[in-house]
Amino acid sequence: MTEALYLTDAYRRGCDGAIVAVHDGGVVLDATVFYPDGGGQPGDTGSLTAADGSVWKVTAVTKSPGGIVHQVEPTSPPELQTRVRAEIDWARRYQHMRYHTCLHLLSGAVFRKFGAGITGGQIYEDRARTDFSMPEFNRSVAEELIAEVNRVVVEDHPIAVRFLPRAEAEKDPSLVRVAADLMPDVTEVRLIDIVGYDVQADGGTHVRSTREVGAVRLDRIENKGAKNKRLYLVLGSPATLPALAT
Repeated sequence: MTEALYLTDAYRRGCDGAIVAVHDGGVVLDATVFYPDGGGQPGDTGSLTAADGSVWKVTAVTKSPGGIVHQVEPTSPPELQTRVRAEIDWARRYQHMRYHTCLHLLSGAVFRKFGAGITGGQIYEDRARTDFSMPEFNRSVAEELIAEVNRVVVEDHPIAVRFLPRAEAEKDPSLVRVAADLMPDVTEVRLIDIVGYDVQADGGTHVRSTREVGAVRLDRIENKGAKNKRLYLVLGSPATLPALAT
């Protein structure tokens, strides 16, 4: 299995690891900073570098029963037990972190206002979308939600990661916003705590404070069914945010 370092430190950009398994065009490390595709967040890209200077480009990262698989190019992977330096494409990852945290803020706003949960979502480097189970939704409601998200962004809430036994987490329905079939089969639930605003289960990577998200803008909304509503958003630079009150 792979020690998933991103679960406790999303800002770690690299690590040393050994190849413990080789799959078709991919390798499993004993430890990695690479996030695997899942939960609407794309897998990281980057590189693996051996001590002799050999470099493999990591093009995709996925989970498998045996660990986290790094698909590499060239497709002739390093041999078993080769030690490599794993480095992620940080600029791309950081964008995913900002968007993922933004979707949690939006989920928190929707849950507070409507008690509604998440039915799906997808994060990209330059945009994101999320789906909610809501009977009524329009542009005016969406703009109100985005205004609430921006309010929390500006307030600069710290964001922490903590873990809770699954049995304990299941006692609080507010912690699990995804549909039941989207909840992973785990014994310990990882929580993302936007301190003072929202706490929910999640396995993705996030920024350390809400101001890092930057200004949030509504792109468009779509009706995907009788109850399923889709909202698209884009982020601006944190530098455009108003100054914190003193």
